Amino acid sequence: MLLDITWTADPVIFSIGPKEIRWYTLMFLIGFAVGYKIVERMFRREGLNEKWLDPLLYFTLAGTLIGARLGHCLFYNPSYYFSHPVEILKVWEGGLASHGGVLGIIIAIYFFSRYVSHRSMLWTFDKLVVPTGLVAALIRIGNLMNHEIYGHPTDLPWGFRFVKNLYAWRHGAAPIFTPPSHPTQLYEAICYLLTFVLCMWLYFKRDAWKREGLIFGIFMICIFTARFFVEFLKNYQEDFEASLPLDMGQLLSIPFILLGIYCVWRALKQPVQS
Repeated sequence: MLLDITWTADPVIFSIGPKEIRWYTLMFLIGFAVGYKIVERMFRREGLNEKWLDPLLYFTLAGTLIGARLGHCLFYNPSYYFSHPVEILKVWEGGLASHGGVLGIIIAIYFFSRYVSHRSMLWTFDKLVVPTGLVAALIRIGNLMNHEIYGHPTDLPWGFRFVKNLYAWRHGAAPIFTPPSHPTQLYEAICYLLTFVLCMWLYFKRDAWKREGLIFGIFMICIFTARFFVEFLKNYQEDFEASLPLDMGQLLSIPFILLGIYCVWRALKQPVQS
C-alpha cells in the first residue's frame, strides 16, 4: 500500500510567450463543451428550438464566472474587496466560489427564461443540471492540478503531499510539501461524477424531465450534501471560518439542499407531463 502520494503536477500545460494555458482552464472549457453537446441532444430529443442553445450557453457562462467571482469576494473576504474593489476584476489571481456560481446561474437563467425561452426556470434547470455534475467534477480536477482546496492531514494510504510554495517552485525553488493530506478535490469530483451519471439516467432512461423540477431537485440534494460532508475534511479557506459552528461552504450548502428537497416534493405532487 502507498504511504502517500507526492503530487508534483504543474498547473500549466504550456506557455505561449507570457500567456499560460492551465489545466484548470482546459477542464473548465472541456466541461462546457461536453455540456453543450449533451443539452443539444436533449433539445433534439424533445424537438425544441435549437436557436435557444447558444443564448443558454452565453447566459450560463456569464452567470458562472460573474457569480463565482463575486461569491468568493463577498462570502469569504468582503471587507478586503470592498476596500479594494478593483481586485474583484483580477480573476486570474484565483478566487472562485461554487456557491456564488450557482447563484449567478440562477440569476442568468431567470433572464434567459424571461427573454429567450419564455419557459419556466425549472424547465430550463432540469436540462442544465444534467451535465453540470460533469463540469463540476472537471473543475475539481483543475483544483487538484492547482494544488488547492485540499484537506486536513491524514495517515490514509491515499494522502497527497501538495506543493505549498507553488509559485516559487515553478520558478526554480525547491518544493515545500504539505503533510499527506486528504485529496478533497478527488472526493468531490467522484461525488459529482456519480451525480452526473444519476442525472443522465433520470433524464434519458426514466424521462424524469416530465416531472418539472425533479431532476433539478435531486441534483441540488446530491451535489450540496456531498459538499457539506466533504467540507469536514477541508482546510478553512479564510481564518474567520474557525470561529463558526460550520464553515462557510457548509453554511452556504444548507439553503441549496433545502431548495432541492422542496423541488423534489413539489415535482412528485405534480401530475406527469405528457
